[in-house]
Amino acid sequence: MPGLSFHGVSHSWAGEEALKHVDLEIADGEVMCLVGPSGCGKTTALHLAAGLEPLVSGEIRIGDEVVAGNGVHRPPEMRGVGLVFQEFALFPHLTVADNIAFGLRRSRQAKSTAGDLLDMVGLGGYAEKYPHMLSGGEQQRVALARALAPKPRILLLDEPFSGLDVRLRESVRDQTLEILRDIGTTTLIVTHDAEEALYLGDRIAVLQGGRLLQTGTPGAIYQRPATAFVARFLGDVNWLHGTAVPGRVRSPVGDVLADGFITGQRVDVLIRPEGLHLTPEGEGPGARVIERRLVGHSTLVSLRLKNGETLRARILGQTAPEPGTDVRIRFDEDSVLVFPCQQAPHLA
Repeated sequence: MPGLSFHGVSHSWAGEEALKHVDLEIADGEVMCLVGPSGCGKTTALHLAAGLEPLVSGEIRIGDEVVAGNGVHRPPEMRGVGLVFQEFALFPHLTVADNIAFGLRRSRQAKSTAGDLLDMVGLGGYAEKYPHMLSGGEQQRVALARALAPKPRILLLDEPFSGLDVRLRESVRDQTLEILRDIGTTTLIVTHDAEEALYLGDRIAVLQGGRLLQTGTPGAIYQRPATAFVARFLGDVNWLHGTAVPGRVRSPVGDVLADGFITGQRVDVLIRPEGLHLTPEGEGPGARVIERRLVGHSTLVSLRLKNGETLRARILGQTAPEPGTDVRIRFDEDSVLVFPCQQAPHLA
C-alpha cells in the first residue's frame, strides 16, 4: 500500500504552474527524496501533502484516504503528518522537553513521550535546556523528535540539513537516517542537494520545471538517467559531442556503443569523471594534464585533448600525473551516456 501518493497533481502560483500533472507513489515505510533545482516545485509538493496549501487539481492520498482533491481538503492537523522545516522553528521560550510535547499537552504521557524521544535522538540529558543553548545539529534533532511525538502517518522534511555546516551535516544526516529506518514511518524529504538525495533515499524523484522527470532507486537513476538534465543534476559529467554511425557514436575520446540514432545524427556524449582512466601510454586518445586538485579521497585532474576540448577525470587517492604530463585516456563504457543533441541544461 502506498503511504503517500500524488495523482495528476497540478498547482499554480499567481498564474504560473508550479507542478504539472505529477504522479508519485511513496510506499508505506519508504524514505523518498524529492530533488531538483531551486524553483522546480518540490517545496510546493511538500506543502500540498501537508495541507498548507489548497490543491488546484489532481488528488493526494495518505494511505487509502483522499486528503486533497475532488472537493476534499483536510487541514494539516487532520492528516497525521509530521513536519520538519529548514529553520526548525523551535519555540525559544520553551524547554526542549516542552517543545517536543507541545502537540501532546492533553496527553498524560506527554512528559514520558518527550523523554523517550530525546533518548532516541541522542539528547537524553537535554530536557530542561532551551533552544538557544543547543548547536544547530542538536536543534535539528529536537525538531525531528517534535515531529515524531504525535506518531504521524507521514513525515515531511523540507531541506532539513541545509543550514548545517558540512561536517555537522554529515553526522546529523547519518543519525536521522538511522532513526527513520528504526521507526519505519513513510518519509518525504525535499532537497536540492543531489548527493544528499542519493545517500538518503530508498528511491528518489527528480523534478524540473514542475514536471517529474524520473523516479527510481539511487543506483538506477544515477547509472541510467532518463535525460541529460537528470544525468548532470545528479553528478559531474564531461559534456562532449559526437556523431552517430551504425551501432556506435564517434566522440573525441573514441567510439561509444549506442543504438537508436540515425547515421550522421549529432548527439551529446556525457562521461562521468570517475569513468575516465589515465595511462602514460597505450591505446586511446592523447591528452595533456593541465591541472590537478586534491578533493577529499580523490584527485580531480583537468585534461586538454588535442582538439582543444577539456575534460575532468576523478582519480581515487592522491596519485595523479603532474601538470604538463602527456597521457592516454580510456573510459568505462557504463559511465558513458548518450542523448540527442541539446543545449547543456541550466541547473540553478
